[in-house]
Amino acid sequence: MYRRDTRHKGYPFMHAYRTHTCAALTSDNVGDTVRLSGWVHRIRDHGGILFIDLRDHYGMTQVLCDPDSAAFADVEKLRSEWCIRIDGEVKARAPELVNPKLPTGEIEVFVRSVEVLGASKELPLQVFGDQEYPEETRLKYRYLDLRREQMQANMTLRSDVVRSIRQRMWDQKFREYQTPIITASSPEGARDFLVPSRLHPGKFYALPQAPQQFKQLLMVSGFDKYFQIAPCFRDEDPRADRSPTDFYQLDMEMSFVEQQDVFDTIQPVMAGVFEEFGGGRKVDQEWPLISYKDAALWYGTDKPDLRNPIKMQDVSEHFKGSGFAIFAKLLEQDGTQIRAIPAPTGGSRKFCDRMNAFAQKEGLPGMGYIFWRDQGDGMEAAGPLAKNIGPERTEAIRQQLGLGVGDAAFFLGGKPEAFERVAGRARVVIGEELGLTETDRFAFAWIVDFPMYEKDDEGRIDFSHNPFSMPQGGMEALQGDPLEVLGYQYDLACNGYELISGAIRNHKPEIMFKAFELAGYGEDEVRKRFGGMVNAFQYGAPPHGGCAAGIDRVVMLLADEANIREVILFPMNQRAEDLMMDAPSEPSNEQLRELRLRVLPPES
Repeated sequence: MYRRDTRHKGYPFMHAYRTHTCAALTSDNVGDTVRLSGWVHRIRDHGGILFIDLRDHYGMTQVLCDPDSAAFADVEKLRSEWCIRIDGEVKARAPELVNPKLPTGEIEVFVRSVEVLGASKELPLQVFGDQEYPEETRLKYRYLDLRREQMQANMTLRSDVVRSIRQRMWDQKFREYQTPIITASSPEGARDFLVPSRLHPGKFYALPQAPQQFKQLLMVSGFDKYFQIAPCFRDEDPRADRSPTDFYQLDMEMSFVEQQDVFDTIQPVMAGVFEEFGGGRKVDQEWPLISYKDAALWYGTDKPDLRNPIKMQDVSEHFKGSGFAIFAKLLEQDGTQIRAIPAPTGGSRKFCDRMNAFAQKEGLPGMGYIFWRDQGDGMEAAGPLAKNIGPERTEAIRQQLGLGVGDAAFFLGGKPEAFERVAGRARVVIGEELGLTETDRFAFAWIVDFPMYEKDDEGRIDFSHNPFSMPQGGMEALQGDPLEVLGYQYDLACNGYELISGAIRNHKPEIMFKAFELAGYGEDEVRKRFGGMVNAFQYGAPPHGGCAAGIDRVVMLLADEANIREVILFPMNQRAEDLMMDAPSEPSNEQLRELRLRVLPPES
């Protein structure tokens, strides 16, 4: 291949910027003349000899310059994060100076010439080291933040995970298809980002919350197996595990399948990715199916962390008519329960008091507790609850929970919807504080049998999950109490996070109209909002189903990060602002006129 002559100051023919990366040189290169380019990671002055850790995307090479070098005066001027090119000679390090932690640790490069490719101003944050900086600073200068070792590793991991997912889907005979980014508004459970139309004043497109309708239309079109690494857009409130604007998901759909077929297809993909990138952590091969109802009872959440062995239980029968008046009176009301959170090895008054204080911080009056201790001649149940309900009921509770000496149990009561989430958080805290939760394991569970409907704050029936799901029992199931209808809907939980959500789809128009009718949508409204899909289903729609896996959350777990912004290249902040690009920004008057829009001032 022809390459222009880039000889520099008498050195041999070389590439304009580098002959090797900063991770490539080994003892085999000793004696070679090389050219490296990268950033000045760190400068050290050892007795007048200047040592520079030169960094690029691939790694680090130590280069040095002594006062006898013609380049010494230029090297003295270098500062952290300057982008430079050096020419030099590879030499072996003395045995006692070899750094086994670096691939290049056996060598160093003596600088013969240096050229500054890009000087740097004073840094708003340091790339070298592990200093903590405010998130606002990190996001405003994200291009510097991304130079840091951990961020480089996270983003490389993300890229590798996406590549692996793609290959695993192709290996299962799926093909990748791209669906539109500009579409119509759709009720996916969050707010749409609306896009005004210039050609149709007063009308708006929407950015897709998910490719839901399009992937179903692909099944009607006969494509059978679809997947896509799809961008999704939702105007949501930010959380540690959720981006407030956009995210990516592995989106997939299959024709002529039942629920178990979807599980059997996606499980090896996800398990393989976690085995490949999990850093040696155990990946569970058995993924239990847990009903939504049982998940709420046992774990207080529909995304349980099964690394924690604690399962909550309903112990209401032991408190009915008991001497503990608070619980006894609660149970006289309809829809109330008393639930116990077992705490193996938590049997000390100090720990029980600490958990009681936790409940108070969560807004509850407290948590009742019982703990069992050794009295020499036998086991004794201690705590205020034990005294109030007596030894017979206390022993029945202990046996039901399978507890013994040195263990404890905590109790919450009322209507489950009022205390369930706090109970779930208490279970997590108990598992962590008592060392019961395995930290080097990925534990998966399919949550199934979700209710199709729920009551909103005003008591109206609404969809509780995906509105396009097939109700279990079909049309017949929709003739009774909507709150009793279960859907072929499922989520995959892993270590306390929802990684996948999906469903077997409702592909029959008459069942779809009825399902939406129960949620307050008439047939005309359904046709208006989902006309494309409803019309398509009248032309031989196949049974189909699928799911979507959150790429960002998968990578967050694999990277062992607690915040999703650590695995997204250019995330928004907590207020859905891009501090680096200054978005959102005010439109110009010309833009508004062209779109025939007017911006109202914010309400005071």
